[in-house]
Amino acid sequence: MTDDAQPTPGIDPSWVDEVLLAGPADQVALVFEAPVTRAELRRLISAKQSVLAAAGLGRGGSVALCLAPSLAFVTNLLAAWRLGARAALLDHRLTAYEVDNALQRLAPQVVVTAKHVTGGPLRGFVEIEERIATYPGRPADTAHALIQLSSGSTGPSKVIARTAANLVEEVERYVKIGAGVPQGGERIVSLASMVHVLGLVGGLLYGLHAGAQFVVPARMTADGILSTVAAGPEPTTLLGVPFHIELLSSVQTPMKLPQLTGMTTGGELVRAEVYGGFVDRYGIRLGNMYGMTEVGVIATDLFGEHRPSLTPAPGLTVREEAGELLVSLPASPYLGLVDPARWADGWLHTKDAGSVEESTGRMRIHGRRDSQVSVGGLKVDLTEVEHTLAALPGVASAVVTFDKAIEAYVMLRDGATSAQVQERLAERLAGFKRPRVLKVVEQLPRTATGKLVRDRAALLAAAATDAAPAIPAAISAAIPGQRAGQDVTDGATDLVAPAPVKEGNR
Repeated sequence: MTDDAQPTPGIDPSWVDEVLLAGPADQVALVFEAPVTRAELRRLISAKQSVLAAAGLGRGGSVALCLAPSLAFVTNLLAAWRLGARAALLDHRLTAYEVDNALQRLAPQVVVTAKHVTGGPLRGFVEIEERIATYPGRPADTAHALIQLSSGSTGPSKVIARTAANLVEEVERYVKIGAGVPQGGERIVSLASMVHVLGLVGGLLYGLHAGAQFVVPARMTADGILSTVAAGPEPTTLLGVPFHIELLSSVQTPMKLPQLTGMTTGGELVRAEVYGGFVDRYGIRLGNMYGMTEVGVIATDLFGEHRPSLTPAPGLTVREEAGELLVSLPASPYLGLVDPARWADGWLHTKDAGSVEESTGRMRIHGRRDSQVSVGGLKVDLTEVEHTLAALPGVASAVVTFDKAIEAYVMLRDGATSAQVQERLAERLAGFKRPRVLKVVEQLPRTATGKLVRDRAALLAAAATDAAPAIPAAISAAIPGQRAGQDVTDGATDLVAPAPVKEGNR
């Protein structure tokens, strides 16, 4: 470790060894192309430390990582933290223009990118030869260990910072949740991106702390995911987002997987019909997790016992104020000027409409606060309209927005028509709730984490390709936003060009 840089108060690298890397030397910690034991992982991290230190990174320094899911990503991140540096994570799917803008904004001293990548489309991970370069940036001026640009579908750009203590606290929340969370000796097969909070903390960091193997499938296809589960005898939990459920639900006859004990998803709530189909097909628990990049996991229902309600994670307080959910958070998670509409007086404003049951403390999310609009003096919840539309036969996926009138953007399955959709929707929604404009698109834009984008400009751009063909049912049933021969993944090299990462939380 180098001590050339003036240490930033609060950045203590000891937590990496104490919380993440402790454990038996021969215990398998990670599985990418091959198993990696804890002893091997510690050796690889030490080697990366030397390389990063030679580039000038030391305690109190700052580094930006722009790497695809890989062993290189893991070792560079942990090496940076072990040096006592602050690490900023940039999604590898960003364009060069977006990366350059992010670097100018974050001003790291060192930048790690991919010089050479081995691995084709649909890969869950790749092999990377890194390029480590100095950058005219500055040392960390705060005690934060992690910087993330949240990749939501709405909201302004936000730089989110978390200390090592914040990360350790979240890891401990997973420990305290208990039942439904993978235990030591089990496996986490992660389909979620390690650049984002679910895959990073809920998968990688928690797995290292708990002694659960963190496994990434070689291929992010339904067969590839199930084959990865079948490759080991240990009890296994899948970690992903709703479109992974739809992908796995497309398998006609799933292989028998006695070791598959459950699946946990973050992001949007799984639609009832999708939830039921998955549980019936695989016969396992399907749990939901609600969280934000700013704080990590907030609430869970890991056994589907209280759908659509969730129980706040241990140590967090959630309350309702004027129909909005607020989460207790002692300090602002944002770098730069703090918007009191996002954080104030120890409370994080989620911007989610919701309610909290007084008797149980459980919370329920009703949608975005900005999803409620007035039509002719009558209140309409766009989330209700969107869910109703997406559940119609022939609709693969849908997004509903409002601009003087309710607008809908839909992907259709093979054989379906917009006239059929409008007819069926008339049976289910009152006239004032129904979209006045319905546009059929070939592909709905999504964020890097697979969430549907609700920005009207992006949706209009998608709709500009008029007369888009309907999606074959076998493909669209697998996953929304997919065309024949393509697969959308959260963290893999994509054939589908992702929508620009909009740094918000939804």
